Amino acid sequence: MKYGKKLKFGDTIGFIGPSGAVRTEGTIERAVAETEKMGFRVKLGESCGKAYGYLSGTDEVRARDVNKMFLDDGVDAIFCLKGGYGTMRMLDLLDYEAIAAHPKIFVGYSDITAMHIAFLEKAGLATFHGPMPVSSWADGEMDALTRESFFRTLMQDKPAGELVNAPDYPRQTVVPGECEGLLVGGNLSLIVGLLGTPYELDTRGRILFIEDVGEKTYAIDRMLTHLRLAGKFDDCAGVVLGDFKNCEIEYPDYGFTLGEIVRDVIVPCGKPIFSGLQSGHCTPKLTLPFGVKCRMDAGKCALTVLESAVC
Repeated sequence: MKYGKKLKFGDTIGFIGPSGAVRTEGTIERAVAETEKMGFRVKLGESCGKAYGYLSGTDEVRARDVNKMFLDDGVDAIFCLKGGYGTMRMLDLLDYEAIAAHPKIFVGYSDITAMHIAFLEKAGLATFHGPMPVSSWADGEMDALTRESFFRTLMQDKPAGELVNAPDYPRQTVVPGECEGLLVGGNLSLIVGLLGTPYELDTRGRILFIEDVGEKTYAIDRMLTHLRLAGKFDDCAGVVLGDFKNCEIEYPDYGFTLGEIVRDVIVPCGKPIFSGLQSGHCTPKLTLPFGVKCRMDAGKCALTVLESAVC
C-alpha cells in the first residue's frame, strides 16, 4: 500500500468536484474560509463551481482535475467537495500510474466510494472515508467528534486506534468473532455498481465496511444479495455495517427490516458481523482509513486501526 504524508497546519489542500455540482451560491467560498480558519491553505480545482447537468463539469474536466491535483507538488492533500453522482463515469480517464507515483491524502464518502475502490485496486493507495467541505463544514457546523476523528486520523503518523461512536449511537453484534485485514468498502450502491468492471472491489481477506442512504430496504436486499452471489461475503474476513440513513421499509405491513435482511443474506456466510459503526451519511461521522490494516471484534462491536494511514 502507498500512503500520503500526514497533514500539517499550513499545508495546501486541493479542493475538487469529482461528483455532483455545488449549486448554492457562496457555499464553496464558505468552505474555503472555514478550511483556512482551521489552519490550512486551499487550492481550488477547475471542477469547483462548474455545472454540467447534475455533474460538477464534464467527465474530462473532472478527471483532469483529479490527475492534476495528484501531480501538483504544491498540493499536500485532496478533499472532494461533496458527493452526489458521477465518479464512476470518469474512472477510465484517471492516470493510476501517476496517482501511485504521487500518493497523497484523499478524502470523501458516498459517491466518492468509486474512487476509493479504484485507487485501492489500481494504484494501491490508502484513502479516507470521511467528511467533505461542502457536506460537512461549509456552514461552520463540524461537530467535535467528527473533527477529532478526522484530524486524529489524518495528522498523526501512528495508528488511530479504536474507532468509538458518540454515546447515543448504539452498536449491535450480529455474528460474534474476530478477524484482521485491510479495511475496504464504502457506499453499498457504488460497491455493487462496480461489480463486473475493471474496478471491482476485491474483498479477499479484507474487512468490508458498508453504508448507504435513501434506499428502500428491498433495494438494500437486492444489492446485498448481489454481493453475496458475487462471492464478496464468502471472500471477506468480516463485515461492518455503518449508518443507513433514511433507509425505510417499502412495505410496512410485510417488508423486511434491515436487520432481517442482514440475517437472511449475510449471516449464512459465517463471518464476524456487527452493525452501527457511526460512519456514512450521519452526524457525527467517524473517519475510516481504507486500505489500512484493522482488527475487528464483532462480539465487542469494536473496530481498531492497527497501522498509521499516513507517513
